[in-house]
Amino acid sequence: MDQTKELVKTIVEGLQEKKGKNIVTVDLTQLSGAVCQYMVICEGNTPTQVSALSDSVWDFARRNAGEKPLSIDGNQSSLWIGMDYGTVLVHIFTPEQREFYNLDNLWSDAKVTQIPDLD
Repeated sequence: MDQTKELVKTIVEGLQEKKGKNIVTVDLTQLSGAVCQYMVICEGNTPTQVSALSDSVWDFARRNAGEKPLSIDGNQSSLWIGMDYGTVLVHIFTPEQREFYNLDNLWSDAKVTQIPDLD
């Protein structure tokens, strides 16, 4: 498996570890001009959970893939946190923010994979 796909898998595991909900991966590799190869979108019920999900992704990516984000945005309110791993962008939202930004439907021609929730 290539390094980027391995990173996506590791990020998803980090999100599942902290009970992230409605995890979606968006494969942008076939789209010209895309800002990254993959996007991982997820939600947490509260700002506290959004923050915990971000911390878990950071830990998993660092430990299991040897990767650190180039940047992290949105930490102040934790209604949305974006993590930029270069080839992979991670968006962690509260449900209201996710609905508002509607990133899931932005790339209609990309391959979207719904990851089942672990309960």
